[in-house]
Amino acid sequence: MAKLYFRHGAMNCGKSTLLLQAVHNYEEQGKEVAVLKPKVDTKGAENIVSRIGISRKVDHLIEKGEDVFDYVLKNHRFASCVFVDEAQFIEPFQADELLKIVVEMNIPVICYGLRLDFQGKGFPGSTRLLEIAQSIEELKTICECGRKAMFNARFVNGEFTLSGDQVAIDGENNITYKPLCHYCFYRKKIEYKKLVQQEEQKPKVLVKKF
Repeated sequence: MAKLYFRHGAMNCGKSTLLLQAVHNYEEQGKEVAVLKPKVDTKGAENIVSRIGISRKVDHLIEKGEDVFDYVLKNHRFASCVFVDEAQFIEPFQADELLKIVVEMNIPVICYGLRLDFQGKGFPGSTRLLEIAQSIEELKTICECGRKAMFNARFVNGEFTLSGDQVAIDGENNITYKPLCHYCFYRKKIEYKKLVQQEEQKPKVLVKKF
C-alpha cells in the first residue's frame, strides 16, 4: 500500500543525495518516477543538485498555489513513485494534495526537506507533512562541535543572523547556512541578541540640515 513519506533533517544531512539515489534505483528497474521541487527554490534552477556533485533535472517545478494532485494525475498517472525535494517550501494545502495522490492514485510520495527555518521555527509545509505523513524519518548530521545538528543557522557575509525573510536561498545574496546543535545555536542566538541590543542603545547622531 502506498504511503506519504517525509524525510527531514538539518542542512548537509544528505537529503538531495538520498533522493537522487532513490530515483536512480527506480529508474534502473525501468520504472517511471516524477521528480518535483518548489519553484521558489532557485538553487540549481531546474535541477536537483547534491553537495557531493550529482544532479538531475526535475520533471516539474511546483508553482505557488498550484494543484499538485491535478498535475500528477494529468502527467504521471502511471508513475511508480513521486519524489519532492525541498518540501519545506510547499504550501500546506499542497501537502494535503500529496496525500491525495497516495490515497486516490495509490502512488507513494517521498518528500525530503528541512523541518526548521533559520530562526528555529517550523516551515508551514514541513509542519503539515509532520501532521499527515504516514512515515516520518529524521536524517541526521553533526554540528561543528560534534553533537547532532538540528538547527539551520543563517549567515550573511559570514555573520550569524536571525533577521530576514523565512525563505532565503543558500548561496544567494551572500547567504550561507550551517547545521548547528541546540547548544551552539542558542549560544549564537544569545550573542546575536546582545549585539542587537548594544546597537539599539548606541546614541544616535543627529545630522543638522543647512
